[in-house]
Amino acid sequence: MAVTENRQTVPGEEVAGKLSAKGWLILFTLCGATFMTGLDFSVVTVALPEIGRDLGFASTGSLQWVATACLLPTAGLLPLFGRVSDLVGRRRLFLIGVTLFSVFSLAAGLAGSPGLLIAARAGQGAAAAMIAPTAIALMTTAFPEGPQRTRALGVNGAVLSLGFVLGTLGGGVITSGLNWRWTMLILVIIGAVVLTSALSVLPKNDNRIPATLDIPGAVLASVGLFALVYGISTGADAGWTSLSTLGSLALAIVSLGLFLLAEKRHAAPLIPLGLLNRPTVKWSGLIGLITLGMCGGTTVLLSLYMQDVLGYSALATGAAFLAEGITALVGGMLAARLITAWGKVGAMAIGLVVQGLGTASMFFLPAEGGLGLLLLTSGAMGFGHVLTVVAFITTMTSGVSNEEQGVAGGLSQLPQFVGAIGTAGLAAIVTVRTETLSSTTTPALATLGGLHAAVLTAGIICIAGAAIAVAFLRRPVAQTN
Repeated sequence: MAVTENRQTVPGEEVAGKLSAKGWLILFTLCGATFMTGLDFSVVTVALPEIGRDLGFASTGSLQWVATACLLPTAGLLPLFGRVSDLVGRRRLFLIGVTLFSVFSLAAGLAGSPGLLIAARAGQGAAAAMIAPTAIALMTTAFPEGPQRTRALGVNGAVLSLGFVLGTLGGGVITSGLNWRWTMLILVIIGAVVLTSALSVLPKNDNRIPATLDIPGAVLASVGLFALVYGISTGADAGWTSLSTLGSLALAIVSLGLFLLAEKRHAAPLIPLGLLNRPTVKWSGLIGLITLGMCGGTTVLLSLYMQDVLGYSALATGAAFLAEGITALVGGMLAARLITAWGKVGAMAIGLVVQGLGTASMFFLPAEGGLGLLLLTSGAMGFGHVLTVVAFITTMTSGVSNEEQGVAGGLSQLPQFVGAIGTAGLAAIVTVRTETLSSTTTPALATLGGLHAAVLTAGIICIAGAAIAVAFLRRPVAQTN
């Protein structure tokens, strides 16, 4: 039967789509945490070469662990902390996450050896797994379902994209003008601001569920997701047929399969299968995986195109991503209006079509020049992507009871990390096509041919995702107990 959501109320909030002053303070606090974690994933990428020289990393492969060590615990622990937030209180776990993230960022900025830096980055990743689901859950319980929540999620999506772009650009500026350590130390400053604001503006009436934690489910989900993301992230370097890659992917399949079996038998499962089987959750999750996987993968390919084909510097490459960042920011700010006008499914489908057409049009990017086309196509991709992200998260968290918002928040963030599948798949297309062309043309043109094949594939997948959204999400689904 249909149920009414029990939510926390923001003091002084308005019934219409406009947010009160108190609401904006809460939103900016939660978005500040989102910005901080988004910035962390991108700002360090540009600084990797200097980090390797300064700390004496043995190889490029070992240096890559500076990024991977943060990604793996975030992906593996998201479902666990999404559920823990429902049990111990979202505000409490959010504050713990922001505090730990700031402490580990300080440790990373002061690290004097590769081992200490990688350990600190792993700590940042675990803390980010606390922040990501609780920030979304606090947002969806603070703002009522409808225009207010959609506006809040739109601002959050815009800020997350802004964090990525500023991280890519700022990483080059900070590394060139200061020192790579400031890419971590600046996170400490942001974390302190977010923590101070959170202590004063977040509602203190934390709702908790009187239930026990599903330990077997938590272990199986964490192991399965950790192994899945590890296998995908390291597969290209280790080889897709290598023992480590195949072993990781096999472990992921077995663990996640056992997880689903365990959830059927547990009285208080980590992820209630009734929630997981809701069409709005499972199909929106697939849409999220498509838009995040294809956008993330294409962004990596654009970086390769600009540096290996056009010869851009790292700083110029970061600046060229501004078009994607600006249109993503605009998309996030307009998302609430567009979703109100077109509906959640309509906005999701149109967003994917825009993203798909922008991505597929990159097929015409030339070996020289073409800056206008690059800015136009990446801008279209960024706008469509953020509109889709806001629409799929709004759909996934709609009609979910207050008691399950933490779990739903964790599920809504999971495609962001499992989306590495898209990056790996597109990279494999580039590799195969480039090798095919390498015997008949120059290395730069062979690489360009591989990139063309990959972006065309990504565009087609996005448009297919729009068809999936229309086919499976156009009917509203009532919540059931």
